[in-house]
Amino acid sequence: MEASHTSVLATESINALAVKENDVVVDATLGGAGHFAALLSCLGPDGMIIGVDADPAAVERGRKAYAEDRRPERPVAHLINENFRNLERILERLKVTSVNAILFDLGWSGYQIGEARGFSFQKDEPLLMNYSDTGETAADLVNTATETELADLLYTYGEEHFARGIARSIVQNRAKDRILTTGALVDAVLAGTPVWYQKRKIHPATKTFQALRIAVNDELGSLREGLSAALDALAPEGRLAVITFHSIEDRIVKNMLRDAVQEGLGELSPKKPIVPSRSELLVNRRARSAKLRVFTRAATPATDLINSVTPFIAYV
Repeated sequence: MEASHTSVLATESINALAVKENDVVVDATLGGAGHFAALLSCLGPDGMIIGVDADPAAVERGRKAYAEDRRPERPVAHLINENFRNLERILERLKVTSVNAILFDLGWSGYQIGEARGFSFQKDEPLLMNYSDTGETAADLVNTATETELADLLYTYGEEHFARGIARSIVQNRAKDRILTTGALVDAVLAGTPVWYQKRKIHPATKTFQALRIAVNDELGSLREGLSAALDALAPEGRLAVITFHSIEDRIVKNMLRDAVQEGLGELSPKKPIVPSRSELLVNRRARSAKLRVFTRAATPATDLINSVTPFIAYV
């Protein structure tokens, strides 16, 4: 079956960003390029769109989406194969000092699941889980970490209640033969969890795969750095939209945006996260855990107001 991808909360995120024709826009997670294409269509010839992704295949999908825009005058587009944690450096390189709209979609695309990189437990494939062909793989981690390290990783990044049992099972299984495929990892998970846990609607390996993917790609560290750079780059009244898919990353986003509000940098709009409609859930099951949080930069941040009145206070 050919891989495909349906962008989650597409209408809601585009509406929330309220892109104008001459805006500078960043899609920090190109993925399937669905959001990128929608943002591109909002821009005119004086606008600019910057697409970023650590996966080179996602960048190619962005290039294809840009090529398919047949308007005689399109906005300038920069498609960059890099981790969004380097957003500050990317903008400096492009000499972009402020951005009007920034989108982070923290889910992985259906294309990535179909690339046989070990993201899915639905079929047996190499246990990689990294977004490029370089760096540590999930197999490296599974076969070298200690039992305690594995248990801590599964509990911290996957919130897996049977982390100790699964870690013990992984160590026992790899002693017989290295765990190099998703199928071998699933077998270890099944051996380390009770039967009742395996009969639930959610696959028993879900949290283990989540934890390993996060660890291999340092997703939480990347998120903190990328989000911090995005908040710094927002123009006055600029908007930042972040779509999360699990509680760990959503907690980071929620806390960082809350801190930005408390510092007087802007406000959440709306205050509560936006979730998929019932109609979207019926056609796209992957959307079931998605949350969209939107932050709007203040027209004049509170820190700027304080700095502007300081000289007058000094001379009183």
